[in-house]
Amino acid sequence: MLLTCTNIEKSYGDKPVLHHIDLALQSGEIGVLLGPSGCGKTTLLRIIAGLTTPDNGRITLSDQDITHQPVHQRELGMVFQEYALFPHKNVAENVSFGLRMLDWDKRAMENRVTQVLALVGLAGFGARLIHELSGGEQQRVALARSLAPAPRLILLDEPLGALDRALRERLMLELRQILKDAGNVLGRPEGMTAVYVTHDQAEAFAIADKLVVLNNGRIEQIDTPQTVYRRPATPFVARFLGMENIFDAQLVAENPPVLEIGDWRVEIDPLTISHLPLTINHSLPILIRPEAAKLLADGIEAVNVLNGRLAEHSFRGRYQLITLTTSHQPPLTLKFELETAVSLPPVGQTIQLTIDPGAIVPLESG
Repeated sequence: MLLTCTNIEKSYGDKPVLHHIDLALQSGEIGVLLGPSGCGKTTLLRIIAGLTTPDNGRITLSDQDITHQPVHQRELGMVFQEYALFPHKNVAENVSFGLRMLDWDKRAMENRVTQVLALVGLAGFGARLIHELSGGEQQRVALARSLAPAPRLILLDEPLGALDRALRERLMLELRQILKDAGNVLGRPEGMTAVYVTHDQAEAFAIADKLVVLNNGRIEQIDTPQTVYRRPATPFVARFLGMENIFDAQLVAENPPVLEIGDWRVEIDPLTISHLPLTINHSLPILIRPEAAKLLADGIEAVNVLNGRLAEHSFRGRYQLITLTTSHQPPLTLKFELETAVSLPPVGQTIQLTIDPGAIVPLESG
């Protein structure tokens, strides 16, 4: 592993900020710390950078203990939301700043500046003044400056946070490719290893190889973006990703697994429950994914049938968002995304849905 954080803990006064954080990144891997404000992600980034000292734990970089090593000896690159560029210097002078501090030869420095500006899509911008650049271009300069010395690890703290939504959408896709391509330019063929902080889910999914979801200073889940989205581990992760159909259920049969929610019995895919050591009458939270439902025509037999009243209907372009209040006891309120082409009755009318067993996700208590 290139980066390993082991049992990292941090408190400010009586307030715990990080609890027993364990994190490992391989060379070339982009790890994204995702979570709401105040969850500890920036504190963890600062500890990795050496800007904050942990109360407990150990950090290694390339098998070297850097827990108490000064910032300037860690060979890290850093990119911040505010860009932190020198307004009185042009683009090339900003990018070459770190290289000058390292006493690079002038010719080598000029070559590297040319290389990294081309890498971030700013070839030919060297003579431009900072105030002549857009916000997105300024952030590219900040990224080029951080990449120029070929750091062992690059840290990015909400780097797109100051940009408007449309620009962020475009740059988040380019940013991942820049980090992957940087290895070929900087002599790291595996790509740049990075730790990236954001509270934006779309940004995290677009950039991450490994997604680390934090909540109140604890890691709720570490996995690929696809797995975190498809199989959130805890109710917090599911809710943070915008999924609302979370209920307490009880396992009442095993072959196939059947859960009971109030007086509704629902069959689930055995593969979805195999990772949890459950027994009959075991209680657990479950997620019914928003795309789990299909409208059921009269007279068609199906599993996991839901009868209820269409309480709300909202057309969202690519899908229709509906809210269903069931006839079960106690009544359940669920939200689903249906295909745009599905014809629905007026709000207030009854409808019948069938729920895909594979789209019901058992969650860990948390």
